[in-house]
Amino acid sequence: MLRSMTGFGKSEGTIGNKKFTIELRSLNSKQLDLNMRIPSTYREKELELRSWLSENIQRGKADLLVYYESLDAEKRLSINKPLMLAYYEDLKAFSDEAGVSGGDYLNALMRIPDVLKPESTELNEEEWAALFSLIKDAFHRFDTYRKLEGEKLSKEFEHRVATILENRNALQEPIKTRNQRVREKLRNNLEELIPIDKIDPNRFEQEIIYYLERLDISEEYQRLDTNCAHFSDELKGESQGKKLGFISQEMGREINTIGSKANDADMQRLVVVMKDELEKIKEQINNVL
Repeated sequence: MLRSMTGFGKSEGTIGNKKFTIELRSLNSKQLDLNMRIPSTYREKELELRSWLSENIQRGKADLLVYYESLDAEKRLSINKPLMLAYYEDLKAFSDEAGVSGGDYLNALMRIPDVLKPESTELNEEEWAALFSLIKDAFHRFDTYRKLEGEKLSKEFEHRVATILENRNALQEPIKTRNQRVREKLRNNLEELIPIDKIDPNRFEQEIIYYLERLDISEEYQRLDTNCAHFSDELKGESQGKKLGFISQEMGREINTIGSKANDADMQRLVVVMKDELEKIKEQINNVL
C-alpha cells in the first residue's frame, strides 16, 4: 500500500493530574529528519522513543510534540526545613549578640540559596507507560493519515500512467502517416535528380528501409509499455518512493527517445503530453514514503 510522507496525528489523555497533548506531523524529505520536544521529566526515555519512531516513520521531516497542563495547583518548590532552621538559629544568635531587634528573619531566610528546592522530577514508570500509549495512538492516527494520502497519490499515478499509455497507443496512426510521407518525400527528391526510369526499385526500397529503421521506435514503444506496467504493479504492493522514482526515470528515457526519433508534428504533440504527465508523476513521487 502506498503511503505519503505527509502525515498528521494527534492524541490527548489525562494521566494523574496532567492533561497531555501529543502531536506528530511530517513532510517529505529524502531521509528521516526527526525532531522531538518532550518534557524534561522524560528525557531519559528519549533514545528509546527516538528509536521506535525512526523504525516506524522511516522517512520524512517529522516533529513530535509532547506537552501537558496541570489540572490542579502544582507544587513546584518545597522548603528545605532542616537547612532553614539551621540558618534561623544562626541569624537569631547573631541578632541577639549584635543587639539587633525586629529583624525580618523569614524574608532573609527565603533568599538564602538551597532553602527553596524544586520538587522531585524522578520518572514515574507507570506514568511513562501511559504516555507512551498516547504517543502510539498519535502515531496510529498519523499513519492512517499517511495511508489516506497515499491512496490519493496512487489514484493520481494510475490516472497519469493511463494517460501516458493512451498517448503511446495513439502513436500508431501518426507513425504510418509519417513513414508514408517520408517514402514519398524521398522518392520526389530522388526523381528531381534522376529520371524515374533510371531508378532501381530494389535499391530504392533498401534505402527506404535503412532510413526508416533510424526512425523506428518499436523497441522504445514496447519498453515504455513494460515500464508503465511495472510502475502500476508497484503501486499495488509495498511501494517505495525511491523504487517508483527509478522506474519513472526509465519511462522518461523511452519517451525522450521516441521524441528524438519522431520527425513528425503529430507524434511530437503526443510525446509532449506524455512528458508533461511524467513530470507531474515525478513531482508527486517526492511525497511517497
